[in-house]
Amino acid sequence: MNLAQRERRALVETMNETGPDAPTLCGEWTVRDLAAHLVVRERRPDAAPGIMLRPFAGYLQRRQDKAAQKPFGELLELVRTGPPWWSPLRPVDAFANLGEMFVHHEDVRRARPGWEPRELPVEDQQRLWSVLRRMGKMAYRKSPVPVELSTPAGERVRVVDGTGPVVTLTGTPAELLLHAFGRDQVRIDTSGEPEAVRQVLELDRSI
Repeated sequence: MNLAQRERRALVETMNETGPDAPTLCGEWTVRDLAAHLVVRERRPDAAPGIMLRPFAGYLQRRQDKAAQKPFGELLELVRTGPPWWSPLRPVDAFANLGEMFVHHEDVRRARPGWEPRELPVEDQQRLWSVLRRMGKMAYRKSPVPVELSTPAGERVRVVDGTGPVVTLTGTPAELLLHAFGRDQVRIDTSGEPEAVRQVLELDRSI
């Protein structure tokens, strides 16, 4: 079982534990809303463009609202089993869904008080680092200053070039990936000029 599949299973277990009405880090979405989003993303290719394209957002929302009316157990089973055989996401599940499943698992975990980062194996952190390296430029594209990501192990990647004071964000790949996906409930350190750091931390990091 690859990391994306393991995170998917763990996400479903956590959703089941917290219940359908529990909050998440996805704005006003409850656990039920998040589950409906994942089901539509993987099973309604006609609606999925609404995730990225505003003109299709209304249609996507209607499909998600309809999916959310399913019994909670049925929703979780659809999330657990993943993309059906005909879905374009099926052949690339391990690649395309790793970040999605990991981040949304943490969206449920970290919406509860007293959360702590999980201790992940080095191999899993390396896989998350690979995801981060691929999408970091997109996440921080609006930064007015150069941005560098760094891990305690000494790995570094410059995701925004340019002039001005460099801001360095340091943390495990898991924490940096969550920050790149727009989450603020993370454990990272920052270095750089205070105003530049503030600008980076306040960025719209939506993908």
